Amino acid sequence: MSKNQFVSYVLDLLSPYGHITARAMFGGYGIYKEGLIAGIVVRDELYFKVDAASVKDYEVMGSEAFTYDVNGKTVKMSYWQVPLDIMEDEELLGRWFERSWLISHKSKKK
Repeated sequence: MSKNQFVSYVLDLLSPYGHITARAMFGGYGIYKEGLIAGIVVRDELYFKVDAASVKDYEVMGSEAFTYDVNGKTVKMSYWQVPLDIMEDEELLGRWFERSWLISHKSKKK
């Protein structure tokens, strides 16, 4: 399956922060660094993994969690949409991505 243009764009944006890859999954893509998922792309939107501390930064910027429906129930995931202001700022995008990767790294250790 070939990656869509938005996924390629995201990979280009994140390339200064290590060997970043994307893998197709459940109708979207996982964004990985060193084998750990730190983000997802669904319907041409980028979402980063959050924890209790980082989610506040996303809320302040008007972001929302990625959700999906199963059997009539909405499931809210720990991935939040990356705000456009962050997407357009290479330095901030890098910091937010690295933070998401560290969150994935910490949650894997648990």
